[in-house]
Amino acid sequence: MGFFGTLGYYVCIPFAALLRLFYNLTGSYGLSLIFFTLVIKLVLLPFQMKSKKSMVRMNRMSGKMQEIQKKYASNPAKQQEELQKLYAEQGVNPMSGCLWSLLPMFFLIALYAIIRQPITHFMMLDSSVVDSALAAVQNAGLDISSIAQTAKDGALQVTAFGQIVLVNTINTQLPEFAATIPGWISVNYSFLGMDLSVLPSEVLKSFSFTWGCIGVVLMPVISAALSFLMSKASMTGQSQSGPAASQMKMMLWMMPLMSLWIGFTLPAALCVYWIAQSAFSAVQEWFMGKFYNQKLEEEENARQAAIDADRKRRQEESKQKQEEQRRRTAQKPTLKERQKAAQEAKANKPKKSSTNENGRVGDRPYARGRAYREDRYDGPGQNNQN
Repeated sequence: MGFFGTLGYYVCIPFAALLRLFYNLTGSYGLSLIFFTLVIKLVLLPFQMKSKKSMVRMNRMSGKMQEIQKKYASNPAKQQEELQKLYAEQGVNPMSGCLWSLLPMFFLIALYAIIRQPITHFMMLDSSVVDSALAAVQNAGLDISSIAQTAKDGALQVTAFGQIVLVNTINTQLPEFAATIPGWISVNYSFLGMDLSVLPSEVLKSFSFTWGCIGVVLMPVISAALSFLMSKASMTGQSQSGPAASQMKMMLWMMPLMSLWIGFTLPAALCVYWIAQSAFSAVQEWFMGKFYNQKLEEEENARQAAIDADRKRRQEESKQKQEEQRRRTAQKPTLKERQKAAQEAKANKPKKSSTNENGRVGDRPYARGRAYREDRYDGPGQNNQN
């Protein structure tokens, strides 16, 4: 087992433990896969809620996007630039829905290993148990052509889906061997009359009009149809132009076609996971869409109310400033009134005595000087002093 094989083995441990828990509780391989899928959806719910909120916001701003597309229909570069600005302003990612739709693929790969290798990855038994089981089947004279093939060195090598066939053979024809292996689980792959261990592509080769065959062949078709509807619903309202649009169109067809291919070429059990995943996603999308539409509407109403309140406040402030300006204008005298007041003030101003009047003594206007004394020449003996 190489590095990636070892890493994959340890990645499968928690998923295998979860699947075994549900199988032990229900006794049904199909139901255990459905409950396994439900747990995975719950684990991913916080991430998908964030993605859904962004997608709902995009749907609500589709009107603005259409306006930009019409306005810049002849200029794709400017159109994409304006759309990117709008995405940044609204805090949305047009590819968020597509990106999160790829997450189930990671769990699908781990689940594929668990289903394909039930002895080493579902029961978590040593690879030596596979050799012992193969030897027991061979010693019993049973057909092992669908279980193992001869390698170049002459040793028997288990085929890609040999472990599933080996487990079915041991459980149905050699139960005494299973009883001797600690930790062995007698897995029953029957679910709703269908064998979940078979490949739909192999069933088509020997198709018969029985429910077991019809149901197994229909499962990949149902999983692909549900995958297409989910992809279509997740992209509703998103921009249909620019580089992002081509990527979304690719995702729209890639996931369903991949589901169809996986459904026909791998064990039918994987179709149960894919169908359950799509069904749970549909319910989840409906509830989250309703919740976030209501929440975003409340946020938009609150934002609009705040904008209206701010506009009203600014209008009141502007009105008060205008009233104050009118009062000041009313109190301020007009130019004519200022001129009249200046003329009245000038007329009422006392006249200043001229120099002639200040120096007058009798008929002599300049008789007074700096040393003038009114009584200078009065009194006896004053004439003798001169």
